[in-house]
Amino acid sequence: MAKLDGKKLLACCANGAGSSLMMENAIKKVLKKYDIKPGELRHCAVSEGKSAARSYDVVFCARTFAKTFEGIEANGTVLIPLKNVMSDKEIEAALKEADLLD
Repeated sequence: MAKLDGKKLLACCANGAGSSLMMENAIKKVLKKYDIKPGELRHCAVSEGKSAARSYDVVFCARTFAKTFEGIEANGTVLIPLKNVMSDKEIEAALKEADLLD
């Protein structure tokens, strides 16, 4: 079983509409490549994500918002800050670095 199967994933951007949706699509591309079926994958604004993050297994955001999520890792949530939120290659590399891809 893949490490991300059944896990809850959250993609956050400033307003929760444009970049986070494109980030979600890039994440889906990586998940499909590895045949991973998450329990949930959604996108939202950073303001919503800040309060919701602790109930997710993995949170993706632009590097500029990483400080917003300080402390979530204490609960076991993995934070994946990205330089290019639309890059499936960067997302794949970040998930490998976090030891979340087999």
